[in-house]
Amino acid sequence: MTTETKTELPQATGSCCSPTGSCHDSAADATAAGVTTVYQVKGMTCGHCEGAVSEEISEIAGVTSVKAVAATGQVTVVSAAPLDEAAVRAAVDEAGYELVGQA
Repeated sequence: MTTETKTELPQATGSCCSPTGSCHDSAADATAAGVTTVYQVKGMTCGHCEGAVSEEISEIAGVTSVKAVAATGQVTVVSAAPLDEAAVRAAVDEAGYELVGQA
């Protein structure tokens, strides 16, 4: 007869991975990420346009991330709190484009 020795490795505590396979708590991630809003902007045609719009919007207080896509005219903005649409409109106008509204 052979004797099998089974060695169990200690489980790490505080690991982000759980037995369910989820590495993150979705509610906590959403809170940490802030508010995501997608705007429709008219007139963007190239990378320069994307950069100009992104730069102006990123100067609004509370904005943590901006991604503009000229091909779709959509600008995704992540901010700590909901933004005043008038402030976003002013930033887009300053860049030389037109805010249509939320996508």
